[in-house]
Amino acid sequence: MPSVVSPPPVPSLSPIHTSRLTIRPYTALDEAVFFALLDRNRGRLHRAFPSRVAAVKAVTDAQRVLRSFAHDWQAGRLYAFGIWNAATAQYIGDISLKPNWARPVTAEIGYYLDADAEGNGYAREALEAAVHFGFTSTISAERLTIRCYADNPRSFAVALHAGFKQLAIRPRLWPLRSDAKPEILHFSLHKAAYQQAH
Repeated sequence: MPSVVSPPPVPSLSPIHTSRLTIRPYTALDEAVFFALLDRNRGRLHRAFPSRVAAVKAVTDAQRVLRSFAHDWQAGRLYAFGIWNAATAQYIGDISLKPNWARPVTAEIGYYLDADAEGNGYAREALEAAVHFGFTSTISAERLTIRCYADNPRSFAVALHAGFKQLAIRPRLWPLRSDAKPEILHFSLHKAAYQQAH
């Protein structure tokens, strides 16, 4: 049975800067842009992020969610980052790491962009920063994972570009088997492979 690790010291709240992005934990001042992006992308984000879309139906909901992000950051439950275009200071998306503190420590990464920001390489850039954070910050995960819908090739192309490998599809139990292709694909990146490539 795996042992459970206590969450480490709270990671720094300092922004992460890439060549084109500022990636930072949310603050209370972000509620309007956080709500606006979710509201304008509600239809396309609902399937992959149903809880978040359902939780944010008004700006007041965004206030509550951002407060919960701050609490989760302190407790080590979720590290949620907003993604800003560094040149324009425009909020363009979200990338989050959800750790599992059982040994070996893992973290699942989820990300989305505003529809207008897609196709510019921003998701790749943000994912590279999140991977570095997941492996080198106080999280120090041994493995990072991503789940993508099989019909979302852009999302899993981002994962593959960052070095994630698609996991083999496990056969389903006989009563649950069907000829249907899997709806969700799973990807994984081990710290050793990341360190070897960097």
